[in-house]
Amino acid sequence: MARLRVEKVQEAIQREISNMLLLDIKDPRIKLVTVTGVDLTDDMSQAKVFVSLYGSAEEQEQAWKALNKAKGFMRTEIAKRIRLRFAPELILEKDTSLEYGAHIDSLLRQIKENEGNKNE
Repeated sequence: MARLRVEKVQEAIQREISNMLLLDIKDPRIKLVTVTGVDLTDDMSQAKVFVSLYGSAEEQEQAWKALNKAKGFMRTEIAKRIRLRFAPELILEKDTSLEYGAHIDSLLRQIKENEGNKNE
């Protein structure tokens, strides 16, 4: 039963942070950011928030700084919106799975092209 509650709170945190990034946080540096997941501890004291950053390396770095600056605001808003007695500490993590997937895809294409050239 407790794990079900944790999973529901995880989903709610992900939804609310996504909404905040779209509507409430006015920092122009946060424009190409997507919340890909939230991992909440069983005691709900800490929440790892996985975010994907898009754009150039400079834009990603600026967005990362802006996100870290907005953590306190996001934590306060989560407590209000989800009505939690204690808001979990937010730990931001960069989600590089999309980049990794694109890298693997390009490697597979290269292998396919090399095999096609060998057969000719």
